[in-house]
Amino acid sequence: MSNIKLKTEIPGPKSRALTKRRSQAVPRGLYASTPLFIRHAEGAMLEDVDGNRLIDLGGGIGCTNVGHRNPRVIQAIRAQLDAFLHQCFTVSGYESYVELAEKLNALTPGNFAKKTFLANSGAEAVENAIKIARAHTGRHAVLCVEDAFHGRTMLGLALTSKTHPYKDHFGPFMSDVYRIPFGIPADQRLSHRGPVKQKEVEAMLDHTFRRLVAAEDVAAVIVEPVLGEGGFVVPPDGFLNALADICHRHGIVFIADEVQTGFGRTGELFACTHFGLEPDLILTAKSLGGGLPIAAVTGRAEIMDAPGPGGLGGTFGGNPASCAAALAVIEEFADGKLLAQARLLGKTFQQKARVWQRQHPFIADVRGVGAMQALEFAHPDGSPNAAAAKKLAQHCLQKGVLILTAGTYDNVVRLLMPLTISEEDFAEALTVIEDSLSAIAPEINEVAAATH
Repeated sequence: MSNIKLKTEIPGPKSRALTKRRSQAVPRGLYASTPLFIRHAEGAMLEDVDGNRLIDLGGGIGCTNVGHRNPRVIQAIRAQLDAFLHQCFTVSGYESYVELAEKLNALTPGNFAKKTFLANSGAEAVENAIKIARAHTGRHAVLCVEDAFHGRTMLGLALTSKTHPYKDHFGPFMSDVYRIPFGIPADQRLSHRGPVKQKEVEAMLDHTFRRLVAAEDVAAVIVEPVLGEGGFVVPPDGFLNALADICHRHGIVFIADEVQTGFGRTGELFACTHFGLEPDLILTAKSLGGGLPIAAVTGRAEIMDAPGPGGLGGTFGGNPASCAAALAVIEEFADGKLLAQARLLGKTFQQKARVWQRQHPFIADVRGVGAMQALEFAHPDGSPNAAAAKKLAQHCLQKGVLILTAGTYDNVVRLLMPLTISEEDFAEALTVIEDSLSAIAPEINEVAAATH
């Protein structure tokens, strides 16, 4: 029995009317990746204002790993609302902030003393992590990687790799930001297989330290354990460990940005666990709040204590309702069932997607870790095929499944479904993707034949 129920075309008349109002009231810079307007969400299902029921494989860009309106999260928020809604932790404290910090200190990788600072968004976590690293080291430069995404603030944009639409017309950005390959050069990813050696990473960093910035001037390296907006790229074996080792050798703070990978997305609570990493600082947000805005910087106590009193702060950081939601999210993961579900979802997708790849030559790669999975599309000559990714996302939406695109060249389709999605709903969603691939294949193949 199908849980997708389409009463109108997508978008329906009410969504179209709201789109018109949006265009008149909201600036064009706030891009709409779909024309949907939602009035209700539950688990992994969305209902739009026209009464259409769709399966959500986007999860609010990875913010609802525990599902839309998770009962435990909703109950915790309601209880907090009955007590108080806002205090500002820097003025008068409350226990939930401290409790959440204690839990993050205990749960994040690394058997050493830690402390946690709470903020509102992933970009805020990035900003504060760099501040903390600079204060600790007395240095100024920062290293990041190709195809990284670290937010839309001015510092976040300096660290973010993709130019259009994120960085166009917004410069100049913070200086002393230097970019290195994510293990191997981006143009070699599809052809490269196997690990990278420590000496290869050392040679790459030696080039950077000799020609771009001195190692003794670098405060931090910031890296996503698996690239998010950059296309769900999994690092080659050995890269992150070698990078962390070199950082420690030179007194550079190693920052893991787990804003999108954290809280179960990859089948572990933190993606760093897959690689045996113990970052100096780890950044979390998105699914930490179960749907409410909250972010955290957690790290070595001596590094976190580097800024003086008043050096960190924010009016709404660690809002009481968001803290309550985050504590409930942590409880949801306590028994390990959601982590097992994430691994099962990834395995199920991989089994299907490998078949699709053999059927459709324009699928250049199937990749991911746990429930963080993606398809990459390419033309016959290997160049990125953004049109194929866009067509697939649009066709799936018309059939009642919401999926998102990603990648520096917009040629990747990614899955960020709630981990609570039922086996039946996920199977139905995969069937829609499979049918959509078959439906768009003739047009994609025809264009490929005509242009190559």
